[in-house]
Formats: sequence, structure tokens, C-alpha cells
Amino acid sequence: MRKFTGKKLVIASHNAGKIREIGALLDPFGVEVVSAGALGLPEPAETESTFAGNARIKAHFAARESGLPALSDDSGISVEALDGAPGVYTADWAETPNGRDFPMAMAKVWSLLEEKQAPEPRRARFNATLCLAWPDGHDELFEGKVHGRIVWPMRGTNGFGFDPVFLPDGKTQTFGEMDPAEKHAMSHRAIAFRKLVEGCFG
Repeated sequence: MRKFTGKKLVIASHNAGKIREIGALLDPFGVEVVSAGALGLPEPAETESTFAGNARIKAHFAARESGLPALSDDSGISVEALDGAPGVYTADWAETPNGRDFPMAMAKVWSLLEEKQAPEPRRARFNATLCLAWPDGHDELFEGKVHGRIVWPMRGTNGFGFDPVFLPDGKTQTFGEMDPAEKHAMSHRAIAFRKLVEGCFG
């Protein structure tokens, strides 16, 4: 496994919440992070049907365009009773002509579950795949998952995306209600990140 030896890393994302979360996780390693958006890089089309495939597209594009190592994250929520949807299309479910509307996307998931009369608990899992890519085309992949269930109504204003409706197993607060430090300690992204640190920063 290749080690990260540089001082600067591109976060291949335009999602402010994701950039903030990854930046906080990288802070202890003295790595200077810059977002793809800050470098003026466009968002490449995510044409794959897996988290790993889309993470690779984003990381390799940013590494190639910037000449720096780049870290991408492809993540989403998969709901059991919806055959794993929205899955890799989680962000697409929130797309509107005026930007992403996650409360609308969460309401859509819940109404589909109601339509199907899905039994409780309405099981779901958050998936995150991190890809660290170098300008020479090499990459390393790391995956993390957290299991839980979908709850309604939305709870909490912390986090982002589907956090307010996701109650992780063994917890009484949704990701949206949790203190960010508690979420960072156990989230799907944190699990993938621990593997990344062990593999490439350790």
C-alpha cells in the first residue's frame, strides 16, 4: 500500500459539509487541504453504478487536473425496503433546479416506505468509499459502513444530507442530533477514514 508523503492534498468535492468533515479528520496529520471547488475544478460526471467507481472518477480527475494527490469520498444511504435505493444516487434524489434539497429527498424516501407499508424497523445503512489517487494514476480504496434505521420526522440540525432521519444501531440520537465529535467517532466516513490513515498515513 502506498504511503502519503506530501504536504498538500486536494479534497475532490464541492460539498461544503463533506469538505469540513474530511478537513477535520485530516487536521492531526498536518496536511494542508484544498477543495476541488477552490481550485476552480469542475465536477466530473459520476457515471459508475458503485460507490468505488464514482470515488475513483472524482479522485483521479482532481489528481490529474491539479497535479496533486487527491482524496474523494462517494457516499450514500441504502434503504433495505427500497431495494438499496437511493444508494449511489443519494445526491441525485436531492437535486432541484435551485441546488440540492435534502429535506425533500428525505421526505421522498419516507413516503415511498409508507406507500410500500414497509415494516418497522426500516433498516438502512450509510456507505462511504474513500479513494486516494496520485497524479501518476495509482490509487488506494477504503470502505466504511454504519447500520441503523430510518426514522420520521427528521430530527436534529447537525450533520448534512440524510443525517436527520438516520438512527444508528444502539444509539438514541440520529446523526442529525449528535454532537459532531460523536458522529465523527463512529460514522461510515470515520470508519473508512481510519482504514485510510492506517494504510496511507500510519
